[in-house]
Amino acid sequence: MICIIDYGMGNLRSVEKAFQNRGFEAKITRSAGEISAASACVLPGVGSFGRAAENLEKFGLTAAVKDFITSGRRPFMGICLGLQLLFPASAESPGAEGLGFISGSVNKFDTADLKIPHMGWNSVKLLKKNDIFEGIPDNSYFYFVHSYYGSPADTALSAGETEYSLKFPSVIIKDNIYLFQFHPEKSRGKGLRIIENFGKMAKAGIWK
Repeated sequence: MICIIDYGMGNLRSVEKAFQNRGFEAKITRSAGEISAASACVLPGVGSFGRAAENLEKFGLTAAVKDFITSGRRPFMGICLGLQLLFPASAESPGAEGLGFISGSVNKFDTADLKIPHMGWNSVKLLKKNDIFEGIPDNSYFYFVHSYYGSPADTALSAGETEYSLKFPSVIIKDNIYLFQFHPEKSRGKGLRIIENFGKMAKAGIWK
């Protein structure tokens, strides 16, 4: 079972339907027990960093998510705000604590030339080989909606890069953690292929 973590924010149904479209059993849940027993977990998100961190704690999910990731035995996906929440903090919500698995910072786009939020289709330059990219050509287009972006202290964690005023990491991979600043569930064929690849990893219990 792939658990889609419900903390009151995010495109939960869209993510659930994307996995089901590719033949995987997926369930939206707010149960720490179900998260603990899942073959994989997905943390989607749309909204503010501070509110999201608060809701994870409010619903008793922070510890469950941290335990799942720390186990290192099963794949974990973060989407959009779900990527940013893996950092310790964000410029969007000073004082709010993220999950802290990716050292670095979450910053706001600073540009007078381009619209914020960054919204629409943009290309992703693949920086390293990984099973999550199977069947995904370099510079494929995916759908973005965000005003902030995560910058890992360890630049080697950046597996995909996108340019919008500046080049920023749009895919971050660390051990069993797969983070996407874009929305695979809204990115049609290429996005559904990423969903499928992640589902295969969960089913096989193998990732790299």
